[in-house]
Amino acid sequence: MIFEPRDRSSIMNVTFPQFTLSGSSLQYVKTFKYLGHMISDTLSDDVDMQREIRNLFARCNILARRFAKCSVYVKIALFIMYCICLYDAGLWLRYKSGSLSNLTFCYNKCLKLFFGYKRHDSVTQILLDLGLPSFKTVLHNSSTVLHRSWCNNRSPIVMHLNLILCSTTSIE
Repeated sequence: MIFEPRDRSSIMNVTFPQFTLSGSSLQYVKTFKYLGHMISDTLSDDVDMQREIRNLFARCNILARRFAKCSVYVKIALFIMYCICLYDAGLWLRYKSGSLSNLTFCYNKCLKLFFGYKRHDSVTQILLDLGLPSFKTVLHNSSTVLHRSWCNNRSPIVMHLNLILCSTTSIE
């Protein structure tokens, strides 16, 4: 994957040579999906957050259609498995506040839709009634799990990087 230079003022040449890897030509791209995570040429996580919004709405709509008549306990278990488990949320570091607001809105709307609450019902009260975490808590937990996994990894390469990264940051 090759990204074009972001700073156009420092470009020395208008055309770039064709890059090859093992005989295959590499193309310039704006975004690239790697292991389910969208990587953009701006190195911002906004594109990946938009992908997660679409996926969350799709999962919630499927659950709402198929399990509308289930008990609240079954719905809570389904919501935890399919809507709270965000695969790569712990990786999100650079994003616009609007992207986070949109994702929080999506989470809250899915919560109300799936459990049959009205539009104007309090999200805080719904979360308390159901015993589910807020979206900020879901993000915090994702970041904490990733950080702990990274810092406790025993791979020689990761351990070397841990000396640099984990010594400067700490999540309790």
